[in-house]
Amino acid sequence: LVVGSGLAKPSRLSWSQKGQFAKYDLPYKRHLAQFSVSPENFLPVGTRITAKHFVPGQYVDVQGTTIGKGFAGGMKRHGFKGQGASHGNSKAHRIVGGMGGSQDPGRIFKGKKMPGRMGNTKMTVQNLLVYQIDASRDLVFVKGHVPGKRGSMVRIRDAKKKPHVEGIELPFPTDLSTEEELLAEKERAETTGERYLVMEAPSQNPLETLT
Repeated sequence: LVVGSGLAKPSRLSWSQKGQFAKYDLPYKRHLAQFSVSPENFLPVGTRITAKHFVPGQYVDVQGTTIGKGFAGGMKRHGFKGQGASHGNSKAHRIVGGMGGSQDPGRIFKGKKMPGRMGNTKMTVQNLLVYQIDASRDLVFVKGHVPGKRGSMVRIRDAKKKPHVEGIELPFPTDLSTEEELLAEKERAETTGERYLVMEAPSQNPLETLT
């Protein structure tokens, strides 16, 4: 299942990408992501997926690109202790030190923790609790940290290593509210001020310590 978000300029797409969107009469999307789903969960082409696809109280995995830190030393990149501040140490306070590559084995093993580029890598944070949903603004609130800087793209999917919480019904295959229903819900939220769908089960309160 391929999901697109954002709008892209035609000049920034290749001819093959333009042909794919034109084939299904869809607007050009800036970001595309592919999700593995079972056959019964396939959606018709052009179906809109909103924040109501998720339900407060369920657990999700969030994937994003971490903030790039540039070239960093061993102390910042891997948390090394560093060397002594005095007693004969001369301009070697923050260097990594010996690598262990003497005559045997005579080389440095791959994966050795050394200085290098830090950040700007794909990272997945698992088992984040969906605390509440703002359906009128398509916002999903989760408890925990999310990788990446502000404004970056993230990929949210159902938690793989967390069992389904009993008593929470997930929309199958997704929330199929029409445009009229979504617009009416947005107007109701602006009028009443009640924007959020929150968890109903007291045992799933994220403000308490989760075990």
